[in-house]
Amino acid sequence: MTSKFAYFLLLLFNIAFAQNSLPLIPQPESIEIRKGHFVLNKETVILADANTYEAQYLQQAIKQQTGLLLAIVAKSNVDSKIILKEMYPIDPYWSKERYNINISPTEVIITAPFNRGFFTGIQTLLQLVPIDKNETFVLPCLNIFDQPKYAWRGMHLDCARHFFSIEFVKKYIDYLAMYKFNTFHWHLTDDQGWRIEIKQYPKLTEVGAWRNGSMIGHYNEQKYDDKRYGGFYTQDQIKEVVAYAKQRHITVVPEIEMPGHAVAALAAYPQYSCTGGPFEVEKQWGVLDDVFCPKEETFSFLQNILAEVMALFPSQYIHIGGDECPKTRWKNCQHCQALIKEKGLKDEHELQSYFIQRIEKFVNANGRKIIGWDEILEGGLAPNAAVMSWRGTEGGIAAAKQKHFVVMTPGSHCYFDHYQGNPKNEPLAIGGYTPVEKVYAFNPIPKELSNEEAKYILGAQANVWTEYIDTPEQVEYMIFPRMMALSEVLWGTSNPEKYADFEKRMIQQFPVLQQKGINYSKAIFEITSEVMPKPGGNGVLYLLKTNQHPNGIHYTTDGTQPTAQSKVYNQPLEITKSQTIKSAYFEDDRAKSNVAEQSFLIHKATSQLVSLQNQPNGNYAKGGGFTLVDGIQGDKAKFGQNWLGFSGTDLIATIDLASKQKISRLGIGLLSSPSSWIYFPKKVTFEVSEDMIQFETVGTFSAEEIQKSKGQINLDCNKRNIQFVKVTVENFGTIPDGQPGAGNKAWLFADEIIVE
Repeated sequence: MTSKFAYFLLLLFNIAFAQNSLPLIPQPESIEIRKGHFVLNKETVILADANTYEAQYLQQAIKQQTGLLLAIVAKSNVDSKIILKEMYPIDPYWSKERYNINISPTEVIITAPFNRGFFTGIQTLLQLVPIDKNETFVLPCLNIFDQPKYAWRGMHLDCARHFFSIEFVKKYIDYLAMYKFNTFHWHLTDDQGWRIEIKQYPKLTEVGAWRNGSMIGHYNEQKYDDKRYGGFYTQDQIKEVVAYAKQRHITVVPEIEMPGHAVAALAAYPQYSCTGGPFEVEKQWGVLDDVFCPKEETFSFLQNILAEVMALFPSQYIHIGGDECPKTRWKNCQHCQALIKEKGLKDEHELQSYFIQRIEKFVNANGRKIIGWDEILEGGLAPNAAVMSWRGTEGGIAAAKQKHFVVMTPGSHCYFDHYQGNPKNEPLAIGGYTPVEKVYAFNPIPKELSNEEAKYILGAQANVWTEYIDTPEQVEYMIFPRMMALSEVLWGTSNPEKYADFEKRMIQQFPVLQQKGINYSKAIFEITSEVMPKPGGNGVLYLLKTNQHPNGIHYTTDGTQPTAQSKVYNQPLEITKSQTIKSAYFEDDRAKSNVAEQSFLIHKATSQLVSLQNQPNGNYAKGGGFTLVDGIQGDKAKFGQNWLGFSGTDLIATIDLASKQKISRLGIGLLSSPSSWIYFPKKVTFEVSEDMIQFETVGTFSAEEIQKSKGQINLDCNKRNIQFVKVTVENFGTIPDGQPGAGNKAWLFADEIIVE
């Protein structure tokens, strides 16, 4: 292709491109598109101080994307210049990340009051420059004014459960820079591995960095391999990462877990436990009983560790964990009980508060602040601590009302280890369902806060816990494209009512990810489905949806894989018999989505009226009572959306079969996942009635029988003239000591009530 013809094509493309929404994420605060275009070619120069990192970064980034190596010069009269121009005078109220971009036919001027603003503006400019090796590129003339809303725009990475190389950690930081995040929360210690070299305590990495196996499959399966696994970062490597992030204006916040999630440390130094050990670095995911014992020698141990940590990380905040600390060992420890009495503490929760406050005093004395998960609120919040609110937003609301700074990271919107598409089509994950659209709808400031209280919300971050994420490629898959949605939320320019516009810009970013070799999720193209009652019963209506072209869905009903020649979906499918529907989205005869597969079990109760005595929790109530008779059985391996969840309450459901008839079998599906606070019930009772007045008990199942059945309860019966079926499922109650969530109400998860 000649350079003149290439220029002509690029000109046509970019003029059309400029007339549409620019593919910028996060969306700038203000964009004004103007007439004309700027030509970027080998004659273009960068007008800036050649010694500044930002100028060098821009030069190398443009070379990487286009193949053009632009000269950095102090003066130039050429007609094609990219100018880094210092904003003067500096307004003290301006954000340090503020920038302006003005593109005219002869100049691209990036203006900022600080280097951080230049770097942020460069990221915007790079999104306007195609990733393509060519001689000429055309950029639209425009003016952008931009600055972020939130001070803390974070991404987290758990390197304790699975270890990731320094090379990938740097790549992860580059991903953060691309989308204007400014905080990297580095989770370095946990029960399953200690990942940071501490010179005063070499056994932390000699012993604590290695485990003799890992869980395989889901936690519920309780399967393990016997492969030695581990790794750690030397202090020189830590310094390398911190310096790398600093160049990109990203703060690295280290997390050293305490007082819980400490087994890896205790395996190396058991004397700092309540029992004295011995311990092994844990193979099992979850929450474990053995925690740090609040002895003076333990505090000295942790303070010495934190002294080395603070010498490596210049961040204002040091994350000390503070979450999921079982009190089992403390309750049975003579020292802990004596300490509670000596300090006049009420209970073990106040002992945890005492522990956190001791650590905070040390960290504060060294000119830093602590931040911890919202459990540090229990027993009284340390005076200067900031809170990461992960168990919903309630902890963050409470902390803000007490005038403590808060980073919002609720599991409902910000846990990127959750599924982002239909679990049936996704790699194994811990559970949950957090699609891109849900992330984009997140508002870090709860409506319960006043304007004054809202000032304590620093921002938010996404968490990437890696129990089920063991490769860099899978990390990429879990964060992309969800981190794009969060970046716009935290920049302050998201608008859930205009999600379609964001989605369009996001899809325009996909070729960039592909060209960079990033393994991103295509769940956005996934077919979503909805099941509705079929009027009169006798089956359900199955609705398929896609955000793309409405006629692109093809499906089969005979179990074969759909192709572009399969039936075209154009109206809800009537499902009146047990069968499996497979569907996929196609463009230009090529599948763009994974195959969505849904099996239906049609029975006498399908689509019949269900009355619930207690309502399910709002987070797990999709479809209400209909979920129990929609013909879809809940997936015990991947959880999914087909379960009703009850927190601390019983399920009492009555089904009206619409007419008197004979029944031969009753059944219900139940779920157990103690790591997620979900327990099998104490008891299940089936009753039947002809008139809804007098019920007859036809079967009862004990906790032992439920456990033995693995949650799939079936009852053979032979009853005639039955119209009503009542199922009572008694909640487990309070979670026992030693288990995740000990002392909290257990969750009851139930699905399809089968009547045959």
